[in-house]
Amino acid sequence: MGAYRDLLRTPGVGRIIAAQLTARFPNGMMSLGLLLHVEHITGSYGAAGLVLAATSVGQAVAGPVTSRWMGVWGMRRVLTLTMLVCALAITAIALIAMPVPAYMAFGLLAGLATPPVQSAVRTIYPKMVNSRQLTPLFSLDASLQELIWVFAPVVITFVALQAGTTPALILVVAILLGGCTWFIASPELGRVRIPRSRRSIGKVLAKPPVLLGTVIGFLLIGACAAVEAGVVASFGHGGFEAGIILALFAVGSLAGGLSFGHLPIGPWAMARRMAIVTIGLVLTTVSLNAFWLGGTLVIAGIGIAPALAVIFAITSASVKFSDTAEAYGWIGTGQLIGAAAGSAIAGFLIDGMGPGGAYWAAAAFAAAGVLVSVVWARSFPDLRGRDASPLPDTEPVPTIT
Repeated sequence: MGAYRDLLRTPGVGRIIAAQLTARFPNGMMSLGLLLHVEHITGSYGAAGLVLAATSVGQAVAGPVTSRWMGVWGMRRVLTLTMLVCALAITAIALIAMPVPAYMAFGLLAGLATPPVQSAVRTIYPKMVNSRQLTPLFSLDASLQELIWVFAPVVITFVALQAGTTPALILVVAILLGGCTWFIASPELGRVRIPRSRRSIGKVLAKPPVLLGTVIGFLLIGACAAVEAGVVASFGHGGFEAGIILALFAVGSLAGGLSFGHLPIGPWAMARRMAIVTIGLVLTTVSLNAFWLGGTLVIAGIGIAPALAVIFAITSASVKFSDTAEAYGWIGTGQLIGAAAGSAIAGFLIDGMGPGGAYWAAAAFAAAGVLVSVVWARSFPDLRGRDASPLPDTEPVPTIT
């Protein structure tokens, strides 16, 4: 824990972590809040699913685009604009009764305008700490984001049940505005300027570590989404066991990130960490007993945050600084598509095989992540004793002859 104590003593690190977690907290509330609200208004989970799908499509499309815009117009301008548009779209859904296609349109707009806080903060991190601290910082970030997925669904569900779905969505808007404003006001956003990328959009995926990070992120988050579907199917939407088991899954990730995320990252680091996830998920297929699932998901969770830390570090070390925001945008898009794919496949298997099918899907996603990590191990950069900071942007300097 000494590495993390040193990190939090570094000027600005604790503040920027707290600000970005607050700004991203609505990400863990919005999907469930929209689901509850649209179902309450229309009486149809199918209609609510369509709105969620539109929102997810918007987020997936926007990730690389809005992240890249930060190198053109600056982080503060892009974050402010997207924050305001996203807040207005969610407010419209909360306050205006409309047909389902209109809800879908506003959901798409909210997704497209989701502020690229994650890309911004991970672009800033290398400028805040020295090279020795960067990998532990990525690990701490990946670990603490689990707090969002533990507490955000609980908060939005409690408010929706106690006060109604409209106040619940207004709370999402309030936290979005407050958290993003705090993050945007951080001095680091004024000190760090992302250079305009000279590459066309998408070219950053030609970097093997970025492509591997996107693919493995897709598989890892797909496994997590399948687990969530399986747990809900096993114990029902109202079962308290489901919440406890999913919280244990997140606690395992938090513990793994804090315990092992600071370890040096070599070419086989991803394979080892994904193997831990896979072992835990394979064990879930043995029994649907609540105690068994809780214990095995703690094991699986131990590898999640460390695996995410590897993704963030190899991405940072493999691209020019001007391309980092877009690279993280693509990784975020891969994770969003993985979440959708994992949920969909798990849903079909639950219908055909029962809840156990979801755990087999999760294990298959994770095992595919191990396979990719092993087959392409040589494409992972060796960061042991190496700086994980982005490559400097260089350009010709005119000389007088």
